[in-house]
Amino acid sequence: MNALEIKGLSKIYSSHGGRRKVEALKDVSLEVESGSIFGLLGPNGAGKTTLIKIILGITHPTTGSAFILDTPVSNYLIRRKIGYLPENHKFPNYLTGGEVLKYFGQLAGAETSGIENKIDNLLELVKLTKWKKSKIKTYSKGMMQRLGIAQALINNPEVIFLDEPTDGVDPIGRKEIRDILADLKQQGKTIFLNSHLLSEVELVTDRVAILNKGMLLRIGSVNELTAKKEEYKVDVDAENLLDQISSAGLSFHLKPQKSKDSFLLNVSNENELNEFIDFIRSRNILIKEVVKVKNSLEDMFINLINESEGEDKK
Repeated sequence: MNALEIKGLSKIYSSHGGRRKVEALKDVSLEVESGSIFGLLGPNGAGKTTLIKIILGITHPTTGSAFILDTPVSNYLIRRKIGYLPENHKFPNYLTGGEVLKYFGQLAGAETSGIENKIDNLLELVKLTKWKKSKIKTYSKGMMQRLGIAQALINNPEVIFLDEPTDGVDPIGRKEIRDILADLKQQGKTIFLNSHLLSEVELVTDRVAILNKGMLLRIGSVNELTAKKEEYKVDVDAENLLDQISSAGLSFHLKPQKSKDSFLLNVSNENELNEFIDFIRSRNILIKEVVKVKNSLEDMFINLINESEGEDKK
């Protein structure tokens, strides 16, 4: 079952009098599988915030529909199964960490019996046990993010929306948050993650979607999106490999790298890759490594956004 289904969502904002219209979302459709971690990426103004607001029932689409756990997002009862960490969240400075969780637990309708045990468990999960009775005004930005995650989990939600959960968190803290997300996934929770830290998204997500100017540009697993089509890094133990290929009357597309035994191989299909490997073996050349080349998620993201911006200018 899908935890989230979005079908043909569009959102148009109009100025007073309707003279100026901004199309924040343009026919966006996507699905998020239950028990997975899904990343939403896009530059500022891409429509990410509008999409999340529609999913959470904060604003309404112009056209299209959205469902959480097969329930229309317009049904307020579904919010009992949702946890949400907004970006740049604020908690009252005069409350302690434990009091913040108790307050939000009451807002979420959590049962009062056992609430203290739940608070203690969540603070232990986000490594804030020692800070339970400390005022929020003494918390660092990273500690606030951890407490925000605990707040999003206070009602034991099935679907969790996290907006920039690692913002302001040091590298060790980011690793700990990744571990928390992996643990939540193991429990069967679905996590919808919005982050500008693409290196973090690349490490933790199962699938990602990329938005720009309200349009869905690409969706898929990180491996699918970052793999360069039919490009391989080849390491062999051979001298004058290019000369051997040329003398055999072959024309493989090889680009030498810094190491004399390392090459980039471009092929049109897997058959051509196998032909190259067969040729190497026929010459009794030792193959050290053949690895498909990938971009980083950040490289792919920047290239895709630049391409879409270029098409808009045509």
